Amino acid sequence: MPAWLPRAMVLALALYACYRLGSWAFDQLIGLLINVLISFFLALAIEPAVSRMSARGMRRGLATFLVFLVVLIAGVGFVVLLGSMLAGQIVDMVEEFPKYLDSVINWVNQSFHTDLSRVEVQDSLLHSDWLQKYVQNSATGVLDISTTVLGGLFRLLTISLFSFYFAADGPRLRRALCSVLPPARQAEVLRAWEIAVDKTGGYLYSRGLMALISGIAHYVLLVILGVPYAPALAIWVGLVSQFIPTIGTYLAGALPMLIAFTVDPWYALWVLGFVVVYQQFENYALQPKLTSRTVDIHPAVAFGSVIAGTALMGAVGALIAIPAVATLQAFLGAYVKRYDVTDDPRMHGPGRRGRGESLLTRLRRSWRAPGSEESAGNAQGERSAGSPEAPETA
Repeated sequence: MPAWLPRAMVLALALYACYRLGSWAFDQLIGLLINVLISFFLALAIEPAVSRMSARGMRRGLATFLVFLVVLIAGVGFVVLLGSMLAGQIVDMVEEFPKYLDSVINWVNQSFHTDLSRVEVQDSLLHSDWLQKYVQNSATGVLDISTTVLGGLFRLLTISLFSFYFAADGPRLRRALCSVLPPARQAEVLRAWEIAVDKTGGYLYSRGLMALISGIAHYVLLVILGVPYAPALAIWVGLVSQFIPTIGTYLAGALPMLIAFTVDPWYALWVLGFVVVYQQFENYALQPKLTSRTVDIHPAVAFGSVIAGTALMGAVGALIAIPAVATLQAFLGAYVKRYDVTDDPRMHGPGRRGRGESLLTRLRRSWRAPGSEESAGNAQGERSAGSPEAPETA
């Protein structure tokens, strides 16, 4: 056996053990890493407001606290308003449920010539097997729901704390990061940080604009249908559908459908159809246009980045994919060397080149009048015939 073989085997086993240990640690800490990533982008989002308040003489920690306080008050007020509205509507719906059920049964009897009654329908529902299984599963899942709620609150607290520290200690964090890099690299890191702040702000601006457009569109529909609490419902749809990825659209549309059902059961179907149609319009027409202008990336790149972010990190990836890709694109564009493009007809494609040649041909033919070639030939013959007499005349 060669002398180096045992040491090589020990080194290989040590590297494999380090790899397995690192993989296990990464799997255990993936939740914390995602929370830190979300906190970092939230800190970038509030960085302009905090920096502007700090530039006017306010301490950075106090400025960050005020920004968080304003966001917290707005969020709690909105949730309380919707909660009180929703509680009242649920009570009204429970009281009016027999009337809604009678109207549906009457419509079924008139349309399909059946003979159903509300008592028979209620008895069949109460004694059905699927209802009993659902009640049993709901009773056993109360603990799981409580655990999920507590875990969500703890995650929200973690994200808030990290976001506060990132925003309040932003200059100190940048200074600590740049202290381990040479001066040339320090300039690149600071430039990347500035680009990230700009792109994240542009992304939030585009989301806010889409939330405004969505709220106005749904407000008009709810006013036409006569659904109560139309302004609050429009704000709910705009904010939830834009700032909660993947499932935000369904959560946003469920509440207006519920309130519309209390007015008329058929209005809920109208709201559902409008939500589906508007979502398709937003996904394929509105969102790519606004994102390409505010974040300065191509609509296809924005759409692909959302799909890739969802596949990699789920809802969190869908939320931060566009500002991350926009930051990376802007940072690379500042350092990638570009050259002037040659004026070659092949650069425009065969279609435009063919149209250019035909247009040039038509222009040449338009300058030549009919019979111009014959008149030019006769004039040249006359000049050649009169050329010998020119010396004698002279």
